Amino acid sequence: MSCGWGRSWMFAAAAVVTVFLLDVVVFARAKSFEDVRCKCICPPYRNITGHIYNRNFSQKDCNCLHVVEPMPVPGHDVEAYCLLCECKYEERSSNTIKVTIIIYLSVVGALLLYMLFLLLVDPLIRKHDPYTQPLHNEEDSEMRPQAESSSQARGNTVLERVEGAQQRWKKQVQEQRKTVFDRHKLLS
Repeated sequence: MSCGWGRSWMFAAAAVVTVFLLDVVVFARAKSFEDVRCKCICPPYRNITGHIYNRNFSQKDCNCLHVVEPMPVPGHDVEAYCLLCECKYEERSSNTIKVTIIIYLSVVGALLLYMLFLLLVDPLIRKHDPYTQPLHNEEDSEMRPQAESSSQARGNTVLERVEGAQQRWKKQVQEQRKTVFDRHKLLS
């Protein structure tokens, strides 16, 4: 029952990630992005508030007279207004941005699926260790050598080697905690 639920949950997560990635691709294609633009930033002028104008123009036409439409000032103030505006020509590669985002989302999605897979499979692979005790139990240090010798007698499969390394690491952590707590007790 738990295994069936885990498979359906993993399938649902994969479906959600796939739909999300497809939605990003469709949205990126549906909206037409321009790779070149002229951006003019015009500060406040007399009683007119500042404004930013973006238009798709070539680099030679990137100036206030072409980009600022409608012109907010009357004809005799246009030159003074345009001298205040700062116009910049900008280029970008939207295809490179799209590909980078898709690769990033694919890697994150694959890592999430791998994490879900490990969360679902780990309890099935891991066997109950009767020697597992709470970390601060003093009897644990006496039982660990027996557990390690029995696991070495079983064989040297990859899983058993990984479990052995994990047990050694847990033992080291427990010893470090024990020395830290003992030192803390001695100092206080």
